[in-house]
This record gives sequence, structure tokens and C-alpha cells, in this order.
Amino acid sequence: MTPETVFQIVNTLVLPQWLLMIFAPRWKPTDFLTKTLLIPALLSLVYIYYLFFGNSGLDLQSFSTLAGVKTLFRQDTGLLAGWIHYLAFDLTAGSWLLRNSQRRRVPHAWVVPCLIFCFLLGPVGLLLYLVIRTAKEKKLY
Repeated sequence: MTPETVFQIVNTLVLPQWLLMIFAPRWKPTDFLTKTLLIPALLSLVYIYYLFFGNSGLDLQSFSTLAGVKTLFRQDTGLLAGWIHYLAFDLTAGSWLLRNSQRRRVPHAWVVPCLIFCFLLGPVGLLLYLVIRTAKEKKLY
């Protein structure tokens, strides 16, 4: 498969869970996906493949400088591995966010914008949730 095809597949793979977390947060399949992290685990396997076997040009020292990371991302397979990394971690953060909000009884209407931002801009959604959660509970953790 070409990196472009894999890119389309992995993007499509995460979308159903994001939609379930937003529109059916308490449904058993949603609960299963957020607790098992099945989709991030599958993404991790694809990530490992492209990072180590997909001719990404990986050199562990690449991560020690900005120039090294830039070189890694110049190749489609390295860029794809990086994108899969984002997808997996953002979905993991979104899953945690949803479970945490349910346990702490944060109204789901307040959580939806956080999930959307987490889907689009990862850390922004996580930070927004932490601010909302703190404001609701009126204490810092």
C-alpha cells in the first residue's frame, strides 16, 4: 500500500470512535473502545511498522535535534509515522478525557467541545478539559 492509502485508512479508522465519544458516550461499544484503547493499539502497530520497517530513515539521534526531526519528516513514510503517532495519542487523550469526565460527572455538553478540540488540536482539547474540570470542581489537582 502507498503511504497515501495508509494515511486515508488510519484517518478513517479513528473517526468512528471520535463520533461515538461525542454522540454516544455511554453506549457499551464506546465504553469498550475507550477502556481497551483498541484503535490506538492498532495504530501503534502500524506506527511501529512505518517507523522501523517502512524506510522512514529513522536514526534515533534524529530526535535529538530539530534538524534531525525535519529530516525524518521529509520522507513520506517518516511523515506518515509521525501522523499516526498524533492520531494514536490524541485518541488516547480523548478516551481518557471522556472516562475522566464521566467519573467526575462533568456534563457531557461541556465535554463535547473538549473532544472536538482534542480531535483537531490534541493538547488544546486536553487543556480545555482540565480548565473546565477545575472550574467545575473549584480546586486544582
